[in-house]
Amino acid sequence: MAKNIFNCPLPDENGYFGEYGGSFIPPDLEKIMQEIADAYDEISQDESFLEELSDLYEHYVGRPSPIFHAKNLSKKYGSNIYLKREDLNHTGAHKINHTLGEALLAKKMGKTKLIAETGAGQHGVALATAAALVGLECDIYMGEVDMAKERPNVVRMQILGAKVIPATHGRKTLKEAVDSAFEAYLKDPVNQFYAIGSVVGPHPFPKMVRDFQSIVGAEAKEQFQKLTGRLPEHLVACVGGGSNAIGVFTAFINYKEVNMHGVEPSGKSLETPGEHAATLTLGKPGVMHGFKSYMLQDEKGEPLEVYSVASGLDYPSVGPQHSYLKDIGRVKYHTISDKEAIDAFFELSREEGIIPAIESCHALAHALKMAKEGADNILVNLSGRGDKDIDFVVENYGKEYGI
Repeated sequence: MAKNIFNCPLPDENGYFGEYGGSFIPPDLEKIMQEIADAYDEISQDESFLEELSDLYEHYVGRPSPIFHAKNLSKKYGSNIYLKREDLNHTGAHKINHTLGEALLAKKMGKTKLIAETGAGQHGVALATAAALVGLECDIYMGEVDMAKERPNVVRMQILGAKVIPATHGRKTLKEAVDSAFEAYLKDPVNQFYAIGSVVGPHPFPKMVRDFQSIVGAEAKEQFQKLTGRLPEHLVACVGGGSNAIGVFTAFINYKEVNMHGVEPSGKSLETPGEHAATLTLGKPGVMHGFKSYMLQDEKGEPLEVYSVASGLDYPSVGPQHSYLKDIGRVKYHTISDKEAIDAFFELSREEGIIPAIESCHALAHALKMAKEGADNILVNLSGRGDKDIDFVVENYGKEYGI
């Protein structure tokens, strides 16, 4: 299974997807990043590494994750809607796919500590899990606001042995967690491994995380054909940094008959800066956190504040491959509001008995819109489950939905 996931032609040798990507880092980090890139290139061709990762995917994560035909929703909307059930993975989301790869790589490089940011906490939980498995220390930086909002995941990380460190500046959410994690990493890049949580950051991370996540699309292509005798007409995935979306898109990029849709958060208002995180919709090219991509920025090129009801989507930039796919027209990017995402949260819960992550609900909400408009054979990447969100949802939206 794992032997077939490292086969994408982009990025180029300098980490660029067209004009996006690259490595904009302090000179004293260049050698460290090159060592990571070289080590990754080596392990991606190492049969023993691939076998170990494949074994963990099957026996630890529970892959392949199934595709479920959502018959109740399909009947209600008059279109066939399918879900790629990444919510059923060990730790409850797609994040475990790349954290296992990153942890194994760090171990082979002789690192002693994994360090990372997390928004909704799913990457943090997955990395804490991988760290426990391979025997490494683990520090997770998380915005103070997100720590309160996603309390169950904070507790899970602590139970797993990770140290959860609050980011207390700015809006105290994902962007600030990245700032804090990167600052801590700079203090000791020799012994620490920054396990970036999405397809963002300097080269080789957008490539590396993409490769580990591409198992999702590789499975989905085979499964959907077996289930229906054809490829899906539409693929839909939420986009913050964009790892789950790239994960499912990669296997289908060369199949022009498959329409691909990335869904960003319009939050409370697309018209008001700071009230959304619609990077690809309203941003322009810029550099932050060591890479070039579309970015929500002010007139000085500084990142704008962002917001989403989904803590895993409120990031002012996006993976560079998404920017490239937008520019060449291969993927269409859309937005969904907080209200639409929460409506989808309850609809999937009550129609199919599946409680989804709020992040994933952005993709589901757009898929339901498409179904209303006549689209058929829609495959949604259900990137995570909603255990982490239930307290927040009930507290803020419960009365509206009869709870």
